[in-house]
Amino acid sequence: MPYSVRNGLRIHYEVHGDGPPMILIHANPFDRRLWMYQVARFSPFYRVIAVDLRGYGLSDKPDAPFTLADMKDDVLGVLADESVERAIFAGVSVGSGIAMLTALDHPEMVDAAILVGGSSAGPRQLDGIIAGFEREDLATYLMSLMRGYVAPGFADTALGGWLLRLFVEDAARLNARCIANIFRARASCRMTERLGGMKPPILVINGAYDASLPAGRESASLIPGGEHVVIPNTGHACCIEDPAAFDSAMIRFLSARGLAPAGALRFA
Repeated sequence: MPYSVRNGLRIHYEVHGDGPPMILIHANPFDRRLWMYQVARFSPFYRVIAVDLRGYGLSDKPDAPFTLADMKDDVLGVLADESVERAIFAGVSVGSGIAMLTALDHPEMVDAAILVGGSSAGPRQLDGIIAGFEREDLATYLMSLMRGYVAPGFADTALGGWLLRLFVEDAARLNARCIANIFRARASCRMTERLGGMKPPILVINGAYDASLPAGRESASLIPGGEHVVIPNTGHACCIEDPAAFDSAMIRFLSARGLAPAGALRFA
């Protein structure tokens, strides 16, 4: 069970498969398992590294404030421990922000980035989100947040309900203050003005019901050569809502840039 401690915290991660490195960075309030379908789909062709961000899964859950750059350095510490110098980055929500910041600050490390949500400015209505962590039971509040991150009705299906419950069953081990600080860290890092200087290839993916769709569309329009895909009938967590459509969008994008091994194209 590997951990990185290069940035002063224990950051848990998993490595699956072999091949070109692919780094998967989950959303707030999920954990590395948000990428379960993509780990299964891509690990036969890539060396897939799925990280538990600070605050989640088996990683440390600090109370003290931190920045999105600190979270980025957590991920880069994992890559240093795994001797990864360049990789494909994929992130959802705050993970998208971390991938975006990495592509801007360290373009030499990013072969390509897939930004799910793709906002360059972070969440709106931050005060309302933070207030929920102070007044509500954590498991109940996390579930209410996640229900808003999927398409209407998905959480009420047998599969959707099971998937979302995965991320609240261990809520007693989570730290509400740390999770709130993740939202604060993302909101305090605005990258819109920098997008015109983006160098790596970028794909922005949104679900049709994703509240970040306008922001994702804006980011793709401001990034040189940026591409944008909308997955029908899904929300912010489109990678678990329709993994087949999501994975196909990733494969088409990577294949067009010579970054998809031949075997990965079979089901694109």
